[in-house]
Amino acid sequence: MSGHAGAVSDLVDQLSKLPGIGRKSAERLAFHLLRVHEDEALALSTAIRRVRTDVRYCSVCFNLSENELCRICSDPKRDATRLCVVEQPRDLLSLDASGVYSGMYHVLLGRIAPLDGITPDQLTIDSLIERVRTGNFSEIIMATNPTVEGDGTSLYLSNLMQEFPVEITRLARGITSGSVLEYANREIIADALTGRQRL
Repeated sequence: MSGHAGAVSDLVDQLSKLPGIGRKSAERLAFHLLRVHEDEALALSTAIRRVRTDVRYCSVCFNLSENELCRICSDPKRDATRLCVVEQPRDLLSLDASGVYSGMYHVLLGRIAPLDGITPDQLTIDSLIERVRTGNFSEIIMATNPTVEGDGTSLYLSNLMQEFPVEITRLARGITSGSVLEYANREIIADALTGRQRL
């Protein structure tokens, strides 16, 4: 057990629960928060509280938003004929940061992973199919992560959309199989978007 005061020990315990943060990193962060100006430390707690109370999913695409519609769905300059399907909001951010794609998005909030107990009904697939059915899309880009589960999810979705008169493409394999979009650099993502292929 740690020899830190109760409040410090509690903070270290909470920080060490964050992904990628071990006990030593959590201690460094806790002591950093004790050293900085009080306003700076409290700004972190305010930001955490705001993100938990103010952020929700966009009612159309399921991106993160503080409003009913996210900034992308409410942007009239976006290309409303193309729809890019991603697993998580962070994947959307990575793709959009490439500056190559200006269409719309749909966030699945996961991928089909039977071994992890994640089934199609737990994702936003019904909303996606309804968007494609009622929308005016000419292309659906499958931008799930290039993993076994991501590829399986893409295949499942493309089968569901066979009845619609849309071209279904997937990202080019400039993104290495088994990698995660969140960690790919902008150039790799730009190449993958530009060189996407029919699924």
